[in-house]
Amino acid sequence: MTAPIRPPVGAAHARIWGVGGYRPVRVVPNSELVDRIDSSDEWIQSRSGIKTRRWANDEETVAEMSLAAAGKALAHAGIAADQIGCVIVSTVTHLKQTPSIATEIAYKLGAGGGRAPAFDVSAACAGFCYGLTLASDMVRGGSAEYVLVIGVERLSDLTNRDDRGTAFIFGDGAGAVVVGPSDTPGIGPVVWGSDGSKADTITQTESWEALRGGNADVPFPTLRMEGQTVFRWAVWEMAKVCQQALDAAGVTTEDLDAFIPHQANMRITDAMIKALKLPAEVPVARDIAETGNTSAASIPLAMERMLETGEATSGGTALVMGFGAGLVYAGQVITLP
Repeated sequence: MTAPIRPPVGAAHARIWGVGGYRPVRVVPNSELVDRIDSSDEWIQSRSGIKTRRWANDEETVAEMSLAAAGKALAHAGIAADQIGCVIVSTVTHLKQTPSIATEIAYKLGAGGGRAPAFDVSAACAGFCYGLTLASDMVRGGSAEYVLVIGVERLSDLTNRDDRGTAFIFGDGAGAVVVGPSDTPGIGPVVWGSDGSKADTITQTESWEALRGGNADVPFPTLRMEGQTVFRWAVWEMAKVCQQALDAAGVTTEDLDAFIPHQANMRITDAMIKALKLPAEVPVARDIAETGNTSAASIPLAMERMLETGEATSGGTALVMGFGAGLVYAGQVITLP
């Protein structure tokens, strides 16, 4: 007789217990960029809402920024590193094919005694929400009690300073959250997906393969974006995904205490607010003004800032939504840590 397999024992629900962020020291105002792209501070702000962004120095590596953000998230959650059962890092700017940067972070942090499972996620600006979903499933499925989710980018490494369409958009930074068990639902059902037919709208200018052999005629890859195409897609499609995430969680816009979309563009955020008919009293993350677009790091960084400034409160209900290169997207309703 075949013995039955004992099923994993997980938590009834999961939630975010702590959040932390790291912003590079160097502040880069629009005035530092405008000459190379024949632009102006007024034009950049009107097109994106960005006033400044942060660019990392040589010491502020993907790993070091992640460790700083993770330390704050653990302290906020009141959780020790050796209690972490898995480390998930979302990034597109760890410029090494292998090993994953998550393994280095887990070891240096001492996650699970330095032996926690760890892996990277490449889902661009939706990567934090992807990682959050995986973490929630792990906690509820019993494969980890606490999961550390990090979104981190050094987009300045892949930014063409002479590209008028992208030079002013991207910034660097890291954000982290600790996901763990909860007696009540704290992370709602995810609404996620991808549209590979639009993969060329946000992409690298060259593949790593093109650099093989040291071809001097091939420039180092940078990010390229078809801004208008992405703008239209985000405005029309992501508002629908936001509504689906609200419906899946069984809440309405009137129930929200905060709206924290990916910090892609202030005009996109405003368009989603209008499409959702979001009540005026619901605070909206606008971290992009000072931080720029930090891809996978933008949602946890914005979340931390809203909690620190009192725009949002612990225990409140928030809608988070990420979208970007792929094209990929993910949205869910959460309880704020």
